[in-house]
Amino acid sequence: MKKALLALADGTVFEGRALGYEGETVGEVVFNTAMTGYQEVLTDPSYKGQIITMTCPHIGNYGATPEDMESRRSWAEGFVVLEASRLVSNWRSRYTIQEMLMEAKVVAIEGIDTRALTRHLRERGSQQGIITHVDLDHTRAVGRAKQAPGIIGRDLVREVTCARSYVWTTGSGEWLPATERAVDEQPTRWRVVAYDFGIKHNILRRLVDVGCDVTVVPAATSAEEVAALRPDGVFLSNGPGDPEGVPYAVKAVEDLIGRFPIFGICLGHQILCLAFGLKTYKLKFGHHGANHPVMDLRTRKVEITSQNHNFTVHGPGSLDNVPMVPPVVETRYGKLALTHLSLNDYSIEGMVCMDHPVFSVQYHPEAAPGPHDASYLFEEFMRLMEKQHA
Repeated sequence: MKKALLALADGTVFEGRALGYEGETVGEVVFNTAMTGYQEVLTDPSYKGQIITMTCPHIGNYGATPEDMESRRSWAEGFVVLEASRLVSNWRSRYTIQEMLMEAKVVAIEGIDTRALTRHLRERGSQQGIITHVDLDHTRAVGRAKQAPGIIGRDLVREVTCARSYVWTTGSGEWLPATERAVDEQPTRWRVVAYDFGIKHNILRRLVDVGCDVTVVPAATSAEEVAALRPDGVFLSNGPGDPEGVPYAVKAVEDLIGRFPIFGICLGHQILCLAFGLKTYKLKFGHHGANHPVMDLRTRKVEITSQNHNFTVHGPGSLDNVPMVPPVVETRYGKLALTHLSLNDYSIEGMVCMDHPVFSVQYHPEAAPGPHDASYLFEEFMRLMEKQHA
């Protein structure tokens, strides 16, 4: 099989075998700890600008299917695995992981020690890298990795958002967990405008499941354009990159606070916190996977969550343990209670405004891939709109 290289900006080089689309690609190298869900990961717009390393050693054994795509295409800059399965064992599968990567033109590499790479990224931090099938000179490859632009300050949202508004009507259907089907049967009542910063299909499905009539709008849509749609609530989606790279979105959210109930996820959470006046910073190696423990400080309940973010929100002082009560932060738009905390590194995972109908979480309650522990948050959004109209 043809040889390939993964070269990091710090000079580290891994030799492996070419996988996927033949060529060369650059991006920030991160690791994802999910054991399944590689198709959802590849098609999640939040991975724009990133080369994804899967820590699970065997990827592709259940193939891929169009129904499991989380957006209109694959967004990852590159893909790194120890072993990509050429054999598929799944009645739903329509193509192999190799065929999927080829169709999506994703440059990938296999046959490298992904455990060693993950340990390296944990110690040295996520960094720019290059996968190449065409120029296997180590020195030149490292040089190109060093020259690759980073993600701090970049506006990657403009590259993944929709070009124009559209209406989404499809729910989870037969895939909805049996315990939640009573909610799915409710008639649509709530008009929700969803900002597309890189929105996933399963977020839209879950909004429909809880009775929302969803209109998706581009990331640069102004607050007045949203208000003209007369929504009952506003949703802020996930998306790629640095929240400080999208000041136009922060400005729009500032103008919406206090006018409509707002629910934010991932990048939407970070943008919302910036709008309140908090600060964000880049994590050493980010959170990427489907097995991250998060505590709800209000109930002390621990949820296992799906996550994908490189940035997080600054908290009050140094959160180096789990506080007994949710910390409260004074902001220009009122008080924020920090409601959720990562049990891996104590970074902030959620907040609620005590003066306006606003809340957000850093993780992905819609899963796809991942557990459904936090799916109740979509029902909380519905109840927030109900309370506003009571």
